Amino acid sequence: MKHIPRKRFGQHFLADAGIIDAIVREIAPRPGQPMVEIGPGLAALTQPLAERLGQLTVIELDRDLAARLRGHPQLSVIESDVLKVDFAQVAQSLGVARLRVVGNLPYNISTPILFHLLAFTAVIEDQHFMLQKEVIDRMVARPATADYGRLSVMLQWRYAMDNVLFVPPESFDPPPKVDSAVVRMVPRPDPAPVDPALLSEIVQVAFSQRRKLLRHTLGRWLEARRFAGAFDLQRRAEEVPVDEYIALALAIALVPQT
Repeated sequence: MKHIPRKRFGQHFLADAGIIDAIVREIAPRPGQPMVEIGPGLAALTQPLAERLGQLTVIELDRDLAARLRGHPQLSVIESDVLKVDFAQVAQSLGVARLRVVGNLPYNISTPILFHLLAFTAVIEDQHFMLQKEVIDRMVARPATADYGRLSVMLQWRYAMDNVLFVPPESFDPPPKVDSAVVRMVPRPDPAPVDPALLSEIVQVAFSQRRKLLRHTLGRWLEARRFAGAFDLQRRAEEVPVDEYIALALAIALVPQT
């Protein structure tokens, strides 16, 4: 029975054999590697991955697709919302220290998924995701560019990232109204020991009015936190490099709060 894509799940199924081969080459799966695929859908990417790995764990929310996938002898199916999946527990259940994670992420919840995975970088070797191209542009953006923002800072703190492949709309069924791309994300081995919630708050405040100088936004926030350290507030949020936001979060963490 043909599966009808469900709009509420943001389903766009990869259908271009050439693009599928190119993605598999970028992932470079090897026999026996522990890999988890998010949103396998109709198994266009799943099948070639399983053939090369021997065994693959997949996370699928759509119960009809999950039931179909359970019939595949090389797949272990987790029927769940990925935002509720504990990847450390998955690694433990597979008896491995680290996982490789891949997927064609639903466009409507791609950013929440990326932030969810931030908590599990200790058990992740690498990530390869197909996403909306403009999201990847923001992920890998450099300072002083229009794409640079909260997503850039939060992810570049924890990952080295590369945009590795362009994917046009006609590669999907049904075709989305946007361009897509594939990003490679490798957790940094020695990230600064920043409180993610604090860094996120700093960046959110900084970019809340990105056209204004930081003294109007972050400056007031720093005053309320009684921060007396040095930080140039005569800049816009997009002009501050990732390492300066990290250094500020580390400094603020040392300020006693009353």
